[in-house]
Amino acid sequence: MGDRTSTHTGAAGRAPVADRPGSIRNVVLVGHSGAGKTTLVEALAQTSGALVRAGRVEDGSTVSDHDGIEHRQQRSVQLSLVPVEWDGVKVNLLDTPGYADFTGELRAGLRAADAALFVVSAADGVDGSTRLVWEECAAVGMPRAIAVTHLEASRADFGEMTDICRRVFGGDDPDAVLPLYLPMHGDPPEGRPDAHAPVAGLIGLLSQRVFDYSAGERAERAPDPEHLPLIADARARLIEGIIAESEDETLMERYLGGADVEAETLVRDLEKAVARGVFHPVLAAAPAAEGARQGLGTVELLELVTRGFPTPEEREVPPVTAPDGRPRPPLECDPEGPLAAEVIRTTSDPYVGRMSLVRVFSGTLRPDVPVHVCGHGLTDREGAPTGQPHDADERVGALTSPFGGQQRHLPKAVAGDLACVAKLSRAETGDTLSDKGDPLVMEPWVMPDPLLPVAVQAHARSDEDRLSQGLARLTAEDPTLRLEQNPDTRQLVLWCMGEAHRDVALERLRTRYGVRVDAVPHRVALRETFAERAAARGRHVKQSGGHGQYAVCEITVEPLPAGSGIEFADEVVGGAVPRQFIPSVEKGVRAQAARGVGTGHPLVDVRVTLVDGKAHSVDSSDAAFQTAGALALREAAAGARIHLLEPVDEVRVTVADEYVGAVMSDLSGRRGRVVGTEQISGGSTLVRAEVPQSEIGRYAVDLRSLSHGTGRFTRSHLRYEPVPRQVAERIREQAESRAA
Repeated sequence: MGDRTSTHTGAAGRAPVADRPGSIRNVVLVGHSGAGKTTLVEALAQTSGALVRAGRVEDGSTVSDHDGIEHRQQRSVQLSLVPVEWDGVKVNLLDTPGYADFTGELRAGLRAADAALFVVSAADGVDGSTRLVWEECAAVGMPRAIAVTHLEASRADFGEMTDICRRVFGGDDPDAVLPLYLPMHGDPPEGRPDAHAPVAGLIGLLSQRVFDYSAGERAERAPDPEHLPLIADARARLIEGIIAESEDETLMERYLGGADVEAETLVRDLEKAVARGVFHPVLAAAPAAEGARQGLGTVELLELVTRGFPTPEEREVPPVTAPDGRPRPPLECDPEGPLAAEVIRTTSDPYVGRMSLVRVFSGTLRPDVPVHVCGHGLTDREGAPTGQPHDADERVGALTSPFGGQQRHLPKAVAGDLACVAKLSRAETGDTLSDKGDPLVMEPWVMPDPLLPVAVQAHARSDEDRLSQGLARLTAEDPTLRLEQNPDTRQLVLWCMGEAHRDVALERLRTRYGVRVDAVPHRVALRETFAERAAARGRHVKQSGGHGQYAVCEITVEPLPAGSGIEFADEVVGGAVPRQFIPSVEKGVRAQAARGVGTGHPLVDVRVTLVDGKAHSVDSSDAAFQTAGALALREAAAGARIHLLEPVDEVRVTVADEYVGAVMSDLSGRRGRVVGTEQISGGSTLVRAEVPQSEIGRYAVDLRSLSHGTGRFTRSHLRYEPVPRQVAERIREQAESRAA
């Protein structure tokens, strides 16, 4: 692998077409923001011949980052598919955003791919979020390799970076993470003998050949005599690592006995070990210099992908059921099998409408053919669906293959391939496309919970009419957005992954759907309750000519245990309040409780007892006793201590052990109570705490910073508790200022 020169085909004007799963490789690029994933995709597209010219085009975009938002923010914010062709193999490169706010796009890329290429910067190292994704891939056995970038940086050291990767990614078996090549440095810049020498080529550890990129194109030659001693130790370690993972148990005995192992045998065992996900090669990569045709290590990476990564046939198809939940037999990646495809990502194009990126797992997807669209929604961490079930028949529109901002015609998409489908108006991310006569539903993948609340309102009256439709389309496209109409605070809340995710969502709302919104302070839903027993009279007597209004009721109010709600009791004797008006009193009491009796928040957990009252034979009415009941409750509150209640959430934080102390201290500073910790695998700890909702509005952002990207959390409502006096006073002052 990497020890031969490959031919290449493909051009920007023609989409690579695969006619069988064995000629397809689906690879997702993973790494932190700034690691160089998008630049590497560009370099691979150039080396494969898919790019007409190197580098960025005039508007500053790349073949991956072609969206206007990505231009302005200068970073990837969405999953991008770039198909290239190498040695007759179609390689679907899935470029993912590296910023944690766009984890949903990464999850979609992992679902669509059969192998992962982790991109790490030699200048920056490996961050916590990349390590977490590696562990997720390891848990499901996804094959992985590592590409080290930014070798031109002054502090870059390939050997040191390889040692870091072995320590971070190797776990209990660091010899499963080893380099296949060593960088060969050229001469320092003229006149600067102490400057960082650029990497000019690679030395193959198995072939002991030099692959020289100094002339702008890969050239193979024999090594200089001084090279062989430099690679001896690394070569021996690589051979031992490959043999340790070999399925041939006699190979290690032969090697330890001093027998030579043929290079062809080592390459074959290496490819098998990579495809099985038990060996993870490290390679070096760099984009081509201006005027050059091939970037450093790009040929080696394409060879690794086409020869070492598995075909779709080697990966299991996700389980399927009938739409009613009945199990169905497992599917295979067979172009002749029943159609089962999944919508990986949904976007809206201003010219062609909705576009669905689809992974075909079984069967063959063809244009202008009716299909059944079925979706039960993606799921959150607790397994609950994030969308509404729906079933519909639709006709597949044109099939295309994306390349930057272009959409190139595709005649079909066989099992294992990826394609864009136009105008599937009912299909949403996570939906299954299947034959009309044999509808199926694929087991959904888990999406992260959006945990940053953003309250929004229309910027102007002209935006109000389009607001609900725009938000509905936005949340249908992005499953990591959740829309909530809070009945207590009367706020429209958009739940996001973080601040960058929020900014992108609001910009899309403005640019795609012409809706401007303003973000306003998010309020939590508070409650009120009586802290002590109270009694009061509600008197509503009016006489202004004609028919009057007369109603008097006396009540007692007493607190109840949390969660009891509002109870109403009738202890009137002697008919002081006619029976037909007692429901009216209750209706008035409940209406006033919903409006609140102090700061305008709903009253809960009290028993209101009607004990006495008066009525008039002519002027008493349903409306009068409703008003009297409400007045009585307000009067009772005026003379009693009222507790303001706040919602408290159970927060479960999973964080690397080294940050546990900082996390617990931070939770305490948020008026939280840590109720327990639990050691879990992988050097992490689960911290359980009870924290007021008002203190964790920005926790999705703050935890990421506090834990250097290694922390994640869930939250669920636990109960309501009294607000501390000083906090309650501040809330009352804010309520009074809003009312004024």
